[in-house]
Amino acid sequence: MSVSALDPKLDAILARRDELQALLSESPPGGYAKLAKEFSDLEPVVATIEAFRAVGTELRELAQLSSDAGTDREMRDLVDAERRALEARLPELERQVRLLLLPKDAADDKNAILEIRAGTGGNEAALFAGDLLRMYQRYADLKGWRCEILSVSDSDLGGVKEVVAEITGQGVFARLKYEAGVHRVQRV
Repeated sequence: MSVSALDPKLDAILARRDELQALLSESPPGGYAKLAKEFSDLEPVVATIEAFRAVGTELRELAQLSSDAGTDREMRDLVDAERRALEARLPELERQVRLLLLPKDAADDKNAILEIRAGTGGNEAALFAGDLLRMYQRYADLKGWRCEILSVSDSDLGGVKEVVAEITGQGVFARLKYEAGVHRVQRV
C-alpha cells in the first residue's frame, strides 16, 4: 500500500479524533469513560500521523525553496542538508504509522499474570529466576505499570524457586503475550 493510499485512512483517524473531542465536551457522564478511552488510544496514532505529515509538508517547502532562483548558494546548501535529514527520518515515521494502523488484538489491553519457576539447576537456577523477576519488575516500572507479587517461594541464597506476579497497566498483555519459554542456565 503506497503512502498516498494511506491518506484517506489517516484523514478518517484525524476526523474521528476531532469528533471525539467534540463528543467529550458535551458527553453525558455515563458515556464519558468509553469516549475518553477511545480518545486516549487514538492520541499516539494521531501524534505519529501529524509528525509524518509535518515532515512531508516541510520536504515540499524545502523543495520549493531549493528550486527558487532567488535562493543563494549557501542557503541551498542548508536546505539540501535539512532535506537529507528529513528524508532519512521519513521511512521510520511511515513504518510507525503503518504499525499503528494494524488491527489490535482484543486482549492487548488486559493485564498479565507472570509466573517464573526455577527448574533444574539448584541455586544457580533460583538466582537466575530472581534476576528474571527483577528484570520484569524494572521493565514494568519503566512502562509505568504496577507489578504485584501474588506468591513467592524464596531460595536460600537470595533467588526465587517460584514466583507469581500480576502486572497491571495500559497495554500490558500486548507487550508480554509472547514472553514464554524455558531458559537454561549452565555453568561453564
